[in-house]
Amino acid sequence: MKSRPRRLPLAIVTVLGLALGLALSAVGDTPEVPVLDVLRGPMPQNLIVIDGDTLKLDGQSIRLHGIDSPERRQTCDDGWPAGEEARRTLAAIVAAGPVLCDRVSTDRYGRTVGTCKVDGRDVGEAMVRAGMAWAYTDYSRRYVADEQRARLDRLGVHARQCASPAAWRTSHPRQPVR
Repeated sequence: MKSRPRRLPLAIVTVLGLALGLALSAVGDTPEVPVLDVLRGPMPQNLIVIDGDTLKLDGQSIRLHGIDSPERRQTCDDGWPAGEEARRTLAAIVAAGPVLCDRVSTDRYGRTVGTCKVDGRDVGEAMVRAGMAWAYTDYSRRYVADEQRARLDRLGVHARQCASPAAWRTSHPRQPVR
């Protein structure tokens, strides 16, 4: 008979979540946000949040399928740090439990594109519903209704004058590495 992994009591999870939030608010301009090590089966899972739609899970980059989140350094017209807020939101979502991802494809940068879940909850859906990502309709229509709901509720980027990540990338081309 297989033994089931123990779940932490809600009070401990809440305290850990608050501690994570405080730690993330002190991170500043670091390129990656380390997230709590969580267990998936017998192996420890190393999880890093790169930005609002990219994780590094056990050393492998995973781009969340069907969503496009503000770029890490993207701000809205009023100066609100949309990219940093999206990264913090994703970090809080994935800190809630073990992350399980299914590969959908590979992108042009060699990253795995996948859908991920935490305790059965679709991470991409949670990001779009929180207003921290747009449905990336070039690749999927899966989250269109979630984006419409976030817009109606004026959540996250939809509460401000924020350019889509695609528009922001066009106006902020990457500088060559020297």
